[in-house]
Amino acid sequence: MLLRLAALAALAAAPCLVHAQTAPSPVRDSAQALTLDDAFARVADAHPTLRLFDGQRAVFDAERDAALLRPALEAGVEIENLGLDAGTRSFETTLTLAGVFERGGKPDARRALAQTRIDALALQRETARVDLLAETARRHLAVVIATRRQAIARSDVAHRTRFVDAARRRFAAGASPEAVVLTAQAAQAQAELDLARAGLEADSARRSLSMLWGDPDSGFAIADSDPLALPDIADFDTLRAVLARSPELLQFNDRARIAEARLQLARSDAAPDIGWQAGIRHQRDSGDTSLVGGFVVPLGSRARAQPGIRAAAAELALVSIEREVGDRALLATLAEAHGRYRVAQAEVGLLQRDVLPRLTRAAGASARAWRAGAVSYLEWSQLQDARSDALRQQLDAAQAAQIALIELQRLTGQPLLVAPATPALNDGDAR
Repeated sequence: MLLRLAALAALAAAPCLVHAQTAPSPVRDSAQALTLDDAFARVADAHPTLRLFDGQRAVFDAERDAALLRPALEAGVEIENLGLDAGTRSFETTLTLAGVFERGGKPDARRALAQTRIDALALQRETARVDLLAETARRHLAVVIATRRQAIARSDVAHRTRFVDAARRRFAAGASPEAVVLTAQAAQAQAELDLARAGLEADSARRSLSMLWGDPDSGFAIADSDPLALPDIADFDTLRAVLARSPELLQFNDRARIAEARLQLARSDAAPDIGWQAGIRHQRDSGDTSLVGGFVVPLGSRARAQPGIRAAAAELALVSIEREVGDRALLATLAEAHGRYRVAQAEVGLLQRDVLPRLTRAAGASARAWRAGAVSYLEWSQLQDARSDALRQQLDAAQAAQIALIELQRLTGQPLLVAPATPALNDGDAR
């Protein structure tokens, strides 16, 4: 199956493969086919988005270390009576050591906030990695679809070429006018144009995929996979229950814990810190030495802390509202993706079972009838066009279904497979 349904979920649950490096992974030999798992590994190893979290972790670790520090002690020297006349001057020198007693649980609140931010970073990193792997799967799918379009266009060119040869023979025998030959040649040229366009689209899709691991080379082959193999997936109610455990919603839990830590830190500011000072005073004239000490308590700490407390409480309440907004948005996206998958899956199955087999038989019968002179060129050409259009329609529907499946996996982080995939009818079978 194209997406290897378990691959995305397994990579999302596995330890991160990112290393702190700047050089991209070397491109494999063009003779070897690149699988989706290979693309996942390359992107996880080389994409700079994931390395950003390593830098953020270093910043948060430093902030946590700073939060563990106690208020600094202050050493001071005071000299008194410098301005007196020399005759009456009596120097007094005081050596002091000052500090602050933190109250209200400020050290614990700072440590909790710093650690909560570090813990939340792991889930943010994992969410970004899943999003990046989903983008990799979409670009890999684009290459597969472009390759299938090439196959359809190549088959169409082969049919048109055979028809041009037959038209020439009929014209040489006087069985059809020259206009039929010219029309057939024009149709062949159009088919060749479609084939060239499909080739350019495939090259562009390969380059877009390889740029995810930082290499513009598009000269690699994609491992053969069947985009038409679409499995049955769980119903919407089941997926809705799974969505509650999705990484995007779990991030709101981390944000709530960070907001709670900030609220606790703001509340701790209401308890005034006590500044203390102790020292030794020496009088030069008398030679006396004495101990001095004192305390300083700021006034109005509770009132000054109230704005910060209200702001932190409002932020905590806002997280709950944002979670509700995010939950509804994700449910809407889930419903849309689930509906698009089911519709596209049904369309692929209908074309596979009913439309393409009949069109294939009709196209073959009309080709034989045309060679026998029983039908016109227009009738044969219309049937051939209808068959090619049906193959492209089936491929478009399969692409829409696979994109919806990638989105469902990104949202839920689950493989979603509940039944074996139905073998698909590809263009080779249709021929």
